[in-house]
Amino acid sequence: MNEFEEYELETLAVRAGQVRTHENEHSEPIFPTSSFVFGSAAEAAARFAGTEPGNIYSRFTNPTVRIFEQRLAAMEGAESCVATASGMAAILATCMGLLKAGDHIVSSRSIFGTTTVLFTNYMGKFGVETSFVDLVDVAAWEAAIKPNTKLLFLETPSNPLTEIADIAALAKLAKQHGCLLAVDNCFCTPVLQRPLELGADIIIHSATKYLDGQGRCMGGAVLGKKDKVGTDVFGFLRTCGPTMSAFNAWVFLKGLETLHLRMKAHCDNALQLARWLEQQPAVARVYYPGLESHPQHALARQQQSGFGGILSFELKGGKDAGWKLVDATRMISITANLGDTKSTITHPATTTHGRLTPEQRAAAGIADGLIRISVGIEAIEDIKKDLARGM
Repeated sequence: MNEFEEYELETLAVRAGQVRTHENEHSEPIFPTSSFVFGSAAEAAARFAGTEPGNIYSRFTNPTVRIFEQRLAAMEGAESCVATASGMAAILATCMGLLKAGDHIVSSRSIFGTTTVLFTNYMGKFGVETSFVDLVDVAAWEAAIKPNTKLLFLETPSNPLTEIADIAALAKLAKQHGCLLAVDNCFCTPVLQRPLELGADIIIHSATKYLDGQGRCMGGAVLGKKDKVGTDVFGFLRTCGPTMSAFNAWVFLKGLETLHLRMKAHCDNALQLARWLEQQPAVARVYYPGLESHPQHALARQQQSGFGGILSFELKGGKDAGWKLVDATRMISITANLGDTKSTITHPATTTHGRLTPEQRAAAGIADGLIRISVGIEAIEDIKKDLARGM
């Protein structure tokens, strides 16, 4: 983080990574170019050989993308960041950069449904086996580790049940067995949680979500140490090209500037909504780590500075009640995206987790009456009124 080490996170989110050009621009510039010109044949050779730093080709070196990478790295306290085309591209780049055929992953079963498909259908095709365990059961994690286990992977809070993993305990376990611990920090962002400080090795982000915050662009990021992320994961990106565009990087930079303000608003609204939902007769259970009724409430208070903007709740009437509620909303957006200033609602069993088998959904706790809400920053009373229509 060099000259930015002395600053607080809010300042890093606005200032870190920017080096002004000769034009002395105040806002970060966008470099919409595919390639860069060299001053001589010798300079070109040195750039390609890696003996001289500098831009080569926007698939893997773009100044706007680099500002985003350096800023997010400063906010997470990471040595290195590799930006990618999407959150799923970030997970793929991590696996392809750090694993090989014959390796083994232990993953929480409470992860985004598409991540489960990536591990089982695609990484499995290339000889990487995955075992799925209960996110909160540290003993189950240890029991699943094999001699060839190289990666432990989790989301915390989980999607969509907001379970909380003990990052420090799993980091200790990973180190004991020579594994890497990767934490998807999409729900919390560095504003609410910094997994590297708790012992994690890798952080994954879907920048599409809260880092942007307004549902405008696709992007992802992998963060960690220079040898693993800056060399191995970057090597995959350089060769295979799941690249973040310069324009998207610029949009994410603007999103980072207001991230701490938005996360506070999301957290405040989500806690009020969760408490209101607990009082509704049609609701069987509410899943939100800010509630005292949440089984990992104390752990969430310990490792997070806020409880996030995502909550889920189970309706007593199953799928029919869930679809009725979704269809009755007028303001809340029916979309599977999350992390937006606009509140969004989805029925996980038939959308985000719809490609899982019924057995996989049951194991992950995805009931037919489950509803997930990404709580936006609208007036909380308007959010409540919109949901009340379908109750």
